[in-house]
Amino acid sequence: MHIKELFDLTGKVAIVTGGGRGLGQQIAEGFAEAGANVVVCSRKLEACQEVSEELKKLGVESLALKCDVSNPEDVKDVVAQTMEKFGRIDILVNNSGASWGAPVEEMPLEAWHKVMNVNATGTFLMSQEAGKVMLKQKSGKIINIASTAALKGGDPSVMNAIGYNASKGAVVSFTRDLAVKWGPHGIYVNAIAPGFFPTKMSKVLLEKGGDAILQGTPLRKFGSDSDLKGVGLFLASPASDFVTGDVIVVDGGAHVK
Repeated sequence: MHIKELFDLTGKVAIVTGGGRGLGQQIAEGFAEAGANVVVCSRKLEACQEVSEELKKLGVESLALKCDVSNPEDVKDVVAQTMEKFGRIDILVNNSGASWGAPVEEMPLEAWHKVMNVNATGTFLMSQEAGKVMLKQKSGKIINIASTAALKGGDPSVMNAIGYNASKGAVVSFTRDLAVKWGPHGIYVNAIAPGFFPTKMSKVLLEKGGDAILQGTPLRKFGSDSDLKGVGLFLASPASDFVTGDVIVVDGGAHVK
């Protein structure tokens, strides 16, 4: 297969949760640039609509849908509307996320539940529902957005968010286990573990501890608005057709220091 074909998504259909801003928007744009039709969904419908209109300018079709990934009915509605519009689902990116900063001994139980429900349960629900379609197709690529926070303990002076770290650790284990279970059915399941990217979720954290984070990052920079595009495209395209159950770290080298 020619290298251009390996990275071509022409005619493919992708769902990107949390696609209305930040990392989800970046990945959605990369898919559209590679020719995929993209469904962007999140709790903020207006933001998704804005992104969707921009994607259409790239010559692809796009839908914007409202979805709380921790709500099973919302999840089923997104999959149903995607199937009604496109008739298939080739790619799912589980990107929707939530966080809560607090010392462990002070973190409210309801905050723990909120973070786990969005990050872990939401990933399960979306994978389960889209996976039903992929199992019938005998093909599909699921990309879960984990975090470098899942790979090691976090310095509380920089990031004191045990619910977030634990939930992303769950995403990593979920990714590996689902890859084993669904691999024989032609479904690939991988994860991306981003480091620090300037987003709405990370804004306060970077304002407080940005200098320390950069000192711990060999490349001495944060992620840019294009640094996830290539990795996302790789995992969604035929280029990764012998890769499953893996976690690709995109953090400027911070995890090796």
